[in-house]
Amino acid sequence: MERKINNPFDSEQNKCFGCSPSNHNGLKLEFTERDDYVEALWFPSSQFQGYPGVLHGGITATLMDETAAWCIYVKAGTAGVTSSMYVKYNQPVYISKGAVRIVASLVSRNERYAEINCRLIDSGNNVCAEADLKYFIYPVDIAIRRFRYPGKDKFFQ
Repeated sequence: MERKINNPFDSEQNKCFGCSPSNHNGLKLEFTERDDYVEALWFPSSQFQGYPGVLHGGITATLMDETAAWCIYVKAGTAGVTSSMYVKYNQPVYISKGAVRIVASLVSRNERYAEINCRLIDSGNNVCAEADLKYFIYPVDIAIRRFRYPGKDKFFQ
């Protein structure tokens, strides 16, 4: 199964650095749901570098954190906030090598927490970074009220 995930958030109010199409300095991530994971494809550019030609490690972490959040929206059916994130940097992400894929899978969840595994993969299919994240998740009614979570069905046409 493969489905494009719509961004249902009001782009005038939501200026999220990770996903808002109207944040001119942001990453403008878009997502696809695949069988048991959520994926983003993103093209790094020099404005996001740390060392010359290398993607900044903070941007690498942000890409994985944002993809994990969208995994929570779609796979857990609610909203949450990052409680902890352990990142392992395996190798540099070279900007000149083109698009990277960020893949997030829901590993487990209970009423309060969800655990997500995320990987950032370069165009040569190398896993450049991995993250294990723990999200504090909210009951849907609170997610709607506090975070304007639109409901799982709004992410798909």
